Amino acid sequence: MSHLALKDHLREGRLFRGRVLAAAAFVVLLLGLVMLRLLKLQILDHQHFTTLSQDNRVKIEPIPPTRGLIYDRNGVILAQNLPSHSLEIIPERVRDMDQTIGELRQLIEISDADIKRFQRLRAQRRRFDSIPIRVRLNEQEVARFSVNRHRFPGVEIQAKLLRDYPLGDKTSHVIGYVGRINPREAARIDASNYSATSHIGKTGVEKSYEERLHGKVGFRQVEVNVLGRAISTLESQPPVPGDDLYLTIDARLQATIIDAFGEENGAAAAIDPATGEVLALVSKPGFDTNLFVEGISPGNYKALQQSPDKPLFNRAMRGQYPPGSTIKPFIGLAGLEYGATTPGKRIHCTGSYSLPNSSHRYRDWKKTGHGHVDLTDAITQSCDVYYYDLANRLGVDRLHEFLDHFRFGRRTGIDITGELGGLLPSREWKRRTRNESWYPGETLIMGIGQCYVLTTPLQLASATATLAMGGRHNRPHVLSAVRGPLQEQPEKLTPTPPEQLPVQTQKNWHNIVFAMSQVIEGLRGTAKRIRSDDYRIAGKTGTAQVFTVKQDEEYDEETIDKRMRDHALFIAFAPVEKPRIAVAVVVENGGHGGSVAAPIARRIMDQYLLGEPR
Repeated sequence: MSHLALKDHLREGRLFRGRVLAAAAFVVLLLGLVMLRLLKLQILDHQHFTTLSQDNRVKIEPIPPTRGLIYDRNGVILAQNLPSHSLEIIPERVRDMDQTIGELRQLIEISDADIKRFQRLRAQRRRFDSIPIRVRLNEQEVARFSVNRHRFPGVEIQAKLLRDYPLGDKTSHVIGYVGRINPREAARIDASNYSATSHIGKTGVEKSYEERLHGKVGFRQVEVNVLGRAISTLESQPPVPGDDLYLTIDARLQATIIDAFGEENGAAAAIDPATGEVLALVSKPGFDTNLFVEGISPGNYKALQQSPDKPLFNRAMRGQYPPGSTIKPFIGLAGLEYGATTPGKRIHCTGSYSLPNSSHRYRDWKKTGHGHVDLTDAITQSCDVYYYDLANRLGVDRLHEFLDHFRFGRRTGIDITGELGGLLPSREWKRRTRNESWYPGETLIMGIGQCYVLTTPLQLASATATLAMGGRHNRPHVLSAVRGPLQEQPEKLTPTPPEQLPVQTQKNWHNIVFAMSQVIEGLRGTAKRIRSDDYRIAGKTGTAQVFTVKQDEEYDEETIDKRMRDHALFIAFAPVEKPRIAVAVVVENGGHGGSVAAPIARRIMDQYLLGEPR
């Protein structure tokens, strides 16, 4: 007999209630977690998410400061800011970059070089940065893009100020230029202050006074729509413009020097001896600094780099040349100071000089010799034999000690970066660098500004200025005054106090200056052709060998390649009674200082002292 099993209602009820309670507990737990999450989001993290929400609506944009202007001593503008339009892309807002660029090229001329520069900048910037793909758009290009702007999300036309150099290559090496900030520069600058700045000083005054010229960044809070475009400004703090700089440089003098060089290359420096103000600093050839502002094209840069004339090389501050006979006034002064000679002491120049017990002849530039000469004659006629003998009497140690007073072999300390100091050799220097002893013959060659002696045109001009002031040395400088953004008039800067050289007898200075004046005024002076009826000049010619002529060879300028010919040098100051300008001129491969470099110096002095070159 079959029967149905009785149900255990009690057990089933307990099981059902347990399941209900477990489900309820699970639901309560889930609700609790939801409530806790809401508590965290609504109360604990309220401020955080409010800020995020606000950031989606409000953006903080940095505002670039206006770069300071640069003027010459007469108020001529040397560096300015001109308005310009650029086509810029924000990568994160562009879906297909290649397609966008292709369509843009149908509207606006965009070269392959522009695209390469854009890609390079894109790799260096953040995705939300605005990156230029074409600069200096004309009005037609701006209008053409504006009509089609709706087709290019993430592409904008930006109006900005671009650096411009009105004198171009005439001031290229002294003023320098600005260029786009590279990764190495970005690592060392204040990122917050340069957050809206894309350019920085690269060379010259632009680099040396970057901090003054740049200014301080501003900001603005703007409300944006869903497309990220600003619809209103909520708050702003204006940027602080950079300082305007007033230089000691004379723009007219710069142009005169370049014109005076003609087809020749070289460098010239002009200084006010009484103050140390650099009146002109020219390296020829120069280059158009405007090419570098927005990135120079590969073709233009290659042309500058490969030019045999080396236009990018700053000859005035970095060109190291043997001073040749321009060093003779300084060595003559050393001879007087150390008692190695006197103004009236005469020697007989036969055209060559030999050390005792030596058959080697050290030749004079004049084969037949100068006859009997004293110190004045030796400077006036540039007698090498006299200086061979004087250098031998002084010795290398005293030569080095005295020339060091005039800062030969050292940087002048000019307030522009990149200066080289030349070379003033000594026993210790030769032992350290060449592991060799010093030879007496090297002392003789040092006495006529050859051997290992090297100097820059700026250094030579500074030493000449010190000589003109009777041993009072003023450090060369180019910054004269600064005008801040809130100032109506520029504030004159206080120069570094002068130093006095340890020369004992003032009469010795007068003897050297008189001898230098005879270089121009004397009947046998090597620069008599530049004599002026308007003011008196004291100077010294020089010729520096590019290569050494062997004992049994003759130097024939006509048969030597132009680039292997001697350099022509000339130093001078004027007026003799109260010097206002000291000049050093180096004409590369120019030949003779008296016929090539001296006329250039005369034009420089005429321009500055008389108002026009003659």
